[in-house]
Amino acid sequence: MTIDPETARQIDELSLSNQPLLVLDVDDVILEFIRPFPEYLRTRGFELKLESFGLNGNVADLSSGQRVDNETVAQLVDAFFEVQHDWQKLAEDASETIARLSRASQVVLLTAMPHRYRQTRRALLDQLEMRYPLLTTERAKGPAIKRLRGDHPRPVAFVDDMYYNLVSVRDTVVDAHLFHLMADNSVRALMPPIPQGITVVEHWKEAGEKIARSLKL
Repeated sequence: MTIDPETARQIDELSLSNQPLLVLDVDDVILEFIRPFPEYLRTRGFELKLESFGLNGNVADLSSGQRVDNETVAQLVDAFFEVQHDWQKLAEDASETIARLSRASQVVLLTAMPHRYRQTRRALLDQLEMRYPLLTTERAKGPAIKRLRGDHPRPVAFVDDMYYNLVSVRDTVVDAHLFHLMADNSVRALMPPIPQGITVVEHWKEAGEKIARSLKL
């Protein structure tokens, strides 16, 4: 796995510290996604029929009932990101918990989305008073977190709702503390089993306690 060059550039612009590093995904970790996205789809003439984990294969045309192809799903997600400020809200207890953790750690947000939506996402987070550094990546997250950590062997914790992102970090930053958190647990039953070495947390209050313990905050 290699780092996304644009992500590397964004990281190199940051002032890194020797504090414990807390890296957080954004969609369905800090911001709700799986709740507002179906509502957005209906305004576009589509619906979400979650019968398996993931969006591909689960979006249907409202008029015909036919499932749409992956390219159409990608286009709908991109269009949603363009108007995310109209739809996405903070996950319950996220703001307060992260603020508390940030007093003794360096918090960085790492979201898997096209780089062209970085400023749109930045504006939404600022509006919600989540003014932590924001990185975007179009590749695996593990190499990005390795670069974020830098040469100092500071403790690292990473929170994401996608197990494959957590596995990427597990395989790249072997001593990272990994947490699987979903802003909406209703889709958890559709997921494959969470791989070993990853701690499942049900909500931000539980996550805050376990992250603080792992980073010795």
